[in-house]
Amino acid sequence: MSPYPTTPTPGEQPVLVAGGISDSHTWNLVYLQLLLEEHGHRVVNLGPCVPEDLLIAEALAHRPALIVVSSVNGHGYHDGMRTVTRLREHPGLTGVPAVIGGKLGIAGPCGGEEVAALRAAGYDAVFDDSAEGVADFRRMLQALPQRALV
Repeated sequence: MSPYPTTPTPGEQPVLVAGGISDSHTWNLVYLQLLLEEHGHRVVNLGPCVPEDLLIAEALAHRPALIVVSSVNGHGYHDGMRTVTRLREHPGLTGVPAVIGGKLGIAGPCGGEEVAALRAAGYDAVFDDSAEGVADFRRMLQALPQRALV
């Protein structure tokens, strides 16, 4: 069994990409969208500063294969905890795979306790902004079912 989340219907469901509620950066979201599209996924990019209510509404509307939350401002841990808690509270979203990555702490990468807390709160995977974290994310994408975009 893969340690990464898998999509139930290859290629039919989009991947939702969102910035944390306090993160106004966009280049990371564009990069993620392009990377996901290169791997054959349809992407709905919600942009930066995504409130939980909007993310929940879009997730319910699109029934995504995966939700990707990205942080560049260093508040990813705190924003991410709030976001995944709200997502997992909604009965229609408890089983939707969700991952978080980027700069998750202002004092550097999150430690093992913070990563464990993010996973316990409901993220299926946590990726830091190191070269290893990016490589892990790319491996996860390769493990997801996909389809070629035509």
